[in-house]
Amino acid sequence: MNLQYEVIPEEKAEYCRELCNELMLFQKSKASIAPERFDSMNFDTRMLPSIRSALHNYLVVVKDHDQQDEIIAYVYTNISPKEAYVNDFATFFDLSSVQKENVGCLSQFYIKEGYRQFGIGSMLFNMSMEWLKSFEDIEDYFVFTSNGNHDALSFYKRKGFLVSHDILDGFITVLRSNRK
Repeated sequence: MNLQYEVIPEEKAEYCRELCNELMLFQKSKASIAPERFDSMNFDTRMLPSIRSALHNYLVVVKDHDQQDEIIAYVYTNISPKEAYVNDFATFFDLSSVQKENVGCLSQFYIKEGYRQFGIGSMLFNMSMEWLKSFEDIEDYFVFTSNGNHDALSFYKRKGFLVSHDILDGFITVLRSNRK
C-alpha cells in the first residue's frame, strides 16, 4: 500500500462526499436502535452544516497511490461553540459540564473496508488529537458513536476516551476526554 495523508482546506470538503455518505450507510447497517434515522443523514445534511457552524475545521483524507489516488479514508475534526451541540436533533452533553466556551470534536471518521487494521485509524486519530491540542483554550474533546458500532467504541476507549452517557435512547454514545 502506498498511502498519502493529506490535510485539505474546508473548501475541498467535497473530496469527502462519497466516503461521508458511505459512513452513514455503514452506521445504519450497524444500528439496532432507530436505523431509519440515518435515512436523512448524508454529506449535505451532516458534514456541510457542521463545517459552516464550526469555528475551525480540520479535514484529512488518505489516498491510495496504488489505486489512482482513490480516497480510502478521512477524518473531520472541529472546534465549535459548545452551544452548537444543542439543537432540534439532540442535546449532546450538559453545557454546564464544560467550563470553556468552545469544545473539540472528532466529528466524522471513516476507513473503507479492506483498509482497516493497517494503522490508518491510529494515524488519523493522532493527527486529529495533535490538531485539537494546538488550541490551548480547548479543554474538552468529544466523540459521538452510533449504536451498534462496537469497533469504533472500543477504538476510542483504547485511545483514552471515556463513555460519558447515551443520548436519544441509546442511539448515540457520547465519549469524552479532557486536555492532558
